[in-house]
Amino acid sequence: MFAEWTTPRMHENGEPPASVVAASFRDSYWTPAQMLAHHASNGCNLEPGDLLGSGTVSGPCDGSRACLVELTARGSAPDRREERIWLEDGDETTFRARAGREGFAAIGFGECRGRIVPALRC
Repeated sequence: MFAEWTTPRMHENGEPPASVVAASFRDSYWTPAQMLAHHASNGCNLEPGDLLGSGTVSGPCDGSRACLVELTARGSAPDRREERIWLEDGDETTFRARAGREGFAAIGFGECRGRIVPALRC
């Protein structure tokens, strides 16, 4: 998995996105089969076609830590232009992932991009 981060200031200045993480699911604590077994054993009503999310997948190296708090706490913030421990209004993240194994076709989910917008005030 690969993730980038762009802040409004970076956007305004025409700066490129900051690389946040390049992680591998190999570093995940649970395998997909274990996640499925965990859900099923707790009475989760899993159906064909349901999606399971792994949550944050971090690795042992600086470039594979996948959480802004984790990155900042270990002194390896992804981008020194704006050091933060959470996303703020206007920030944009982009995720890309691909899985491959020799002898099999590679699969991926393309690009997933999202922008943080201000909360609605009542």
